[in-house]
Amino acid sequence: RNKTTCLLKADIISTVEFNHTGELLATGDKGGRVVIFQREQESKNQVHRRGEYNVYSTFQSHEPEFDYLKSLEIEEKINKIRWLPQQNAAYFLLSTNDKTVKLWKVSERDKRPEGYNLKDEEGRLRDPATITTLRVPVLRPMDLMVEATPRRVFANAHTYHINSISVNSDYETYMSADDLRINLWNFEITNQSFNIVDIKPANMEELTEVITAAEFHPHHCNTFVYSSSKGTIRLCDMRASALCDRHTKFFEEPEDPSNRSFFSEIISSISDVKFSHSGRYIMTRDYLTVKVWDLNMENRPIETYQVHDYLRSKLCSLYENDCIFDKFECVWNGSDSVIMTGSYNNFFRMFDRNTKRDVTLEASRENSKPRAILKPRKVCVGGKRRKDEISVDSLDFSKKILHTAWHPSENIIAVAATNNLYIFQDKVN
Repeated sequence: RNKTTCLLKADIISTVEFNHTGELLATGDKGGRVVIFQREQESKNQVHRRGEYNVYSTFQSHEPEFDYLKSLEIEEKINKIRWLPQQNAAYFLLSTNDKTVKLWKVSERDKRPEGYNLKDEEGRLRDPATITTLRVPVLRPMDLMVEATPRRVFANAHTYHINSISVNSDYETYMSADDLRINLWNFEITNQSFNIVDIKPANMEELTEVITAAEFHPHHCNTFVYSSSKGTIRLCDMRASALCDRHTKFFEEPEDPSNRSFFSEIISSISDVKFSHSGRYIMTRDYLTVKVWDLNMENRPIETYQVHDYLRSKLCSLYENDCIFDKFECVWNGSDSVIMTGSYNNFFRMFDRNTKRDVTLEASRENSKPRAILKPRKVCVGGKRRKDEISVDSLDFSKKILHTAWHPSENIIAVAATNNLYIFQDKVN
């Protein structure tokens, strides 16, 4: 199933995120907008409709700004969205651009007050001299309205571009990470944050690595990980010290000298890091692979999956067209048994950790008619090409799937392909 929009740069989807129940799905785009989709409730006469997601609310989260001190434009593009668990009838989510994090409240209104004493029906003030009776205001039903209001704005804490936000399991704090620093915030306090990681060298010429992603442990509020452009992951414990510059664990795979090339450093940079729902594993994505690490084993990953190994011979041209710097994300399914990540040509990959089977699927309008079954795709590297295969030379590198999301408990996935959002689900017999 797919929802489509006309192609404008502002419409390019930059983040996708299900809420904790999977009933809502939020997307952010380069135009600073957040669009929330809500899952349709199943009705007796339309059983097959369950799983349809329709637009619930759209709002402008961030506007373009200009930093006059540094003469820099600050893009409105939404880098990340993170939901907070629902505590009452309203929903809360965090959204961030390069510099500012905002906490949004999304709530419904289906009643309006009527019968004020000091105002007429149009809302104009009445002359007190004309009021002869006392009325009791009443609530009248009205068409459902979904309102989005910014409850907190967390600004002025990042010198560099924010690449990650992560809500802590205590639900009182969250962190925001940029290239060189990670800050810890309390949801109630907007004018100050606590710096928990700072890797900025005294002399910027000595800079050798940057922070690429960061995430809190799903159950232990004192633990978080961050990944670097050098392909390493550091696990930190906030109980050990206030400033977590000294990591508790350091995950790194020794490089195979036979694979060493000019591009080794670039392709080993980690673009995404995700804790499993169980909290036992960490998944990382670099340019060519997805790796799964056990928290108890630092010297090498327990699983390595090749996402598009056929591109290894194409790294030179991918460097020239800047694609080698693309930042692909990766996600777990609800039971941590399958992982998903994107590729080029609108392909996305799934790896079953138990059966070790993998599949390549395509998110495109041609292949994604409503209720059509996705056919596995194969890429041919050389030699004779079969009828249903696609040659590595004819892959479209402008069509890339960087952002995906998996429903927390069901086999429903959301795949962002440039300006289109595709929602796929298991075939129901």
